[in-house]
Amino acid sequence: MEFSIRLNAVSDPKASVRAFATIAFGESFKITNVAVVEGKDRQPFVSMPSFKSKERDEHNRAVYKDVCNPITKTFREELYGEILDLYAEMEYSGRAEIVKEVEETLEPEFTVKVTPFEREGSNVLGLARIYFEGCFVVGNVSILKGEENAFVAMPSYRTGQIGKDGKPRYQDVCFPITKQFRKNLYDTILAVYQQEKELAAEKSRKKAETQVQERAEGRQRQELPFH
Repeated sequence: MEFSIRLNAVSDPKASVRAFATIAFGESFKITNVAVVEGKDRQPFVSMPSFKSKERDEHNRAVYKDVCNPITKTFREELYGEILDLYAEMEYSGRAEIVKEVEETLEPEFTVKVTPFEREGSNVLGLARIYFEGCFVVGNVSILKGEENAFVAMPSYRTGQIGKDGKPRYQDVCFPITKQFRKNLYDTILAVYQQEKELAAEKSRKKAETQVQERAEGRQRQELPFH
């Protein structure tokens, strides 16, 4: 899968995060907040954007999970290698920004998986995962209940700023770039959500029918005379 990278240096020399990368798949989808971090051995490594989950590890510390990440070894090595090569060039040249462009900007193919669920008092109707060409996944995509229709919300983070309405402002971590790809992606997610919701309702109906039938057969057996 073709991708471009824009790498920007972090100005604080004491920070462990040395640079942030923005990745674009063609001119269709963008991933931000990909960090180049300097480890304890001073060797840089790539850290994908993550979120704090409700899980705890064996030491009762919060568990962080990647919002998105490569899912094949080949693409992981290619993507991380390109980012680290750009970082090495940045360190050598002293430039604050380096860009790696691609000649072709084809729209990436994608598939979607959706898990519908409803919880009392929540406006979340389901969660989706987007798979780009079988080698990169974006998770934590929400299907939310709107005033009239359901809508898609991409994974985001709290910026620390307050909007004019007095509410905290959020920024998408990854998102469609063009209007056409946004419509294509969001329409697909909502269509798959509706399909999975109908399948789940059908399974629940069949399960209820089976339980009713089993209870009826149980009562019939109990009413049979002993021989």
